[in-house]
Amino acid sequence: MFDLSGKVALVTGGSRGIGRAIAETLARQGAHVVLTYVSGADAAEQVVAGIAAAGGKAEALRLDMADAAASEKTVADVAKRLGRLDILVANAGISIDALLLRLKDEDLQKILSVNVGGTVACTRAAIKTMMRAKTGRVIFLSSVVGEMGNVGQTAYAATKAAVIGAAKSIAREFASRNITVNAIAPGFIDTDMTHGMTDQMKEQLNKIIPLARTGTAKEVAAAVTFLSSDEAAYVTGQCLRVNGGMHM
Repeated sequence: MFDLSGKVALVTGGSRGIGRAIAETLARQGAHVVLTYVSGADAAEQVVAGIAAAGGKAEALRLDMADAAASEKTVADVAKRLGRLDILVANAGISIDALLLRLKDEDLQKILSVNVGGTVACTRAAIKTMMRAKTGRVIFLSSVVGEMGNVGQTAYAATKAAVIGAAKSIAREFASRNITVNAIAPGFIDTDMTHGMTDQMKEQLNKIIPLARTGTAKEVAAAVTFLSSDEAAYVTGQCLRVNGGMHM
């Protein structure tokens, strides 16, 4: 089940956190994984080395998702060089937190260019290859705050809501080509972002999560793997919530 042997998957932001777990899980299911990073080349190569040591195939490429032209070219080049691109996981993103009255225009534009502009550019290039193959899987990483909002995260929440809308629209455009497009909205996941939280902060957080814990990157990766598989062929235009019941 969820066999991805012979398929090529591109995971943006795959050097750490959720992206790393996604890259490792897809490779474990047999996919040739191309992961991108914007900084931390050593971390990216560690992921590649770990996948290779486990018998998988992976490679890392530097990509700044704020550069739409570079994003589109990178995806197109991967598809051309490897002869196919079956799965695109648009995971890379940034968060610039600020209360509305303190939100700088330049910060708003930066987060939009990465989280929305880069995602759309990568997808545009991937779709061209998938159309020729008459099949493909596209998964966008959104967030629980894209659905329910959060104080101090106007810009971030706006971008994460945007990718849900984009996924639904693109899903309608390319369903006839057997290309599925979905989003995943993780809740609070145990990554670098939560490691800096105090025990008191974590305790307060767990009180608003019905399952009373943060999630793991592997749990998000499992959802991505399902949506990438043949078993999810009849699932498109959806936003799968992996949030412990925080938002229903």
